[in-house]
Parts: sequence; C-alpha cells; structure tokens
Amino acid sequence: MDNSVHRGPESLDDRIDRRITHILGTTVVPTFNALIEASGEHRKELILLRDDVEKVEQKLCNHHHRLRHLEHAQGPHPYTGIMASIDAMNWREFEHHVAVLLRRDSCSDVVVHGGPGDRGVDVTAVTADGRSIVMQCKSFAPYRPVWSGELQKFLGASFVQHGADVALFVATTSFTPDARAIAETYGITLVDRAHLEKWSAGVPLAILM
Repeated sequence: MDNSVHRGPESLDDRIDRRITHILGTTVVPTFNALIEASGEHRKELILLRDDVEKVEQKLCNHHHRLRHLEHAQGPHPYTGIMASIDAMNWREFEHHVAVLLRRDSCSDVVVHGGPGDRGVDVTAVTADGRSIVMQCKSFAPYRPVWSGELQKFLGASFVQHGADVALFVATTSFTPDARAIAETYGITLVDRAHLEKWSAGVPLAILM
C-alpha cells in the first residue's frame, strides 16, 4: 500500500494544524499568562504547563514546514480531488460509482444490489473472461477502518451464498491487520483508500484483467 504523503494546496491536515496553532497562540498561552499573574500557590506548575504548550505549538509549526517541504519536493499529486469527490458521496452513490468502474474495466452484467435484503452483497458482475464477481462496498470516514467482523460476514456471503469466483471488498478507508489476514487467507481482494483512488483515476484493477 502506498503510504506516501500527498496533499493539495490546502489540505485538511494543514487547516487543523493552523487552527490548533492559532488557538494555542491566541487563547491557551495568554490564559496561562493571566493565571500565572493571579496565582501564587500554583505559579510554578502553571509556568511548566505553559512551557509545554509552547513546545507543542512550536512542534506543530515545524511539522507544517516539513510537510510543505515534502510537497514541494514531490510535485503535484496526480489524483488531486478524486477522493474528495468520493468522500462527498452517500453510500448509494458510492456503490454506483464502483459499478461504473467495473463497466469501464470491461465487466458485464453489472448489478447494484445494496440496501435491505442485499444478503451482504452490494454489487455483482462478470469479468471479461467470464468469472463471477461479488462485491461489498463500504463508504466509511477515512479514520474508521474496516474490521475483521465485516470481512467474516462478507466471506460467507461471497463464497458460500453466491459462489463467487472473485470476491472484492472496496472501502473508502483502510483495513485492520486482522481484516487483511482474513482476506489473505480466504482469497478476498481488498481495495483500500489508496487503491480506490488509483482505480478511480483510471488505473485498471489487476484482479479484473
């Protein structure tokens, strides 16, 4: 999985860093200064806490500068904006987005099943060489990984209930180590956030070729 740092001109991390630094510099540190002036008994402890906060503020500034340096060295991100568009989709729109990608990669009989009564399968299709595909799609926030329990449920739905030749689990986030272990053991192909971005940008999914 590609863990390289890629950010646009104004990333979420940038905005968070700047916001935290602003709060520390304009609110927290002045508050400590006022408390120090008014306090006698806890003056020493407050000074130490203020020093710690100022160190955090400095570290955030250094972190911001390092990220900017990396971005400059790496050049523009070729997939800028793709995941922002996908993150803005609801679960139904995401399933249809994935269906479009399957058709683009020469799959046929693409059907979106997601919703009540889908029996644990969101999309089915057939590859160009005749293999049956069963897919689960999870539109999760990037910080919420897919857990092993969700892979276990999909395992039964894909191979036992549907007899799939290709089982695909596509997510807008990452997978926990336990989830990846289950996928590797039982032959489920995982498409995590990084691979989804590349697939959406036009890079064919190898398992479909």
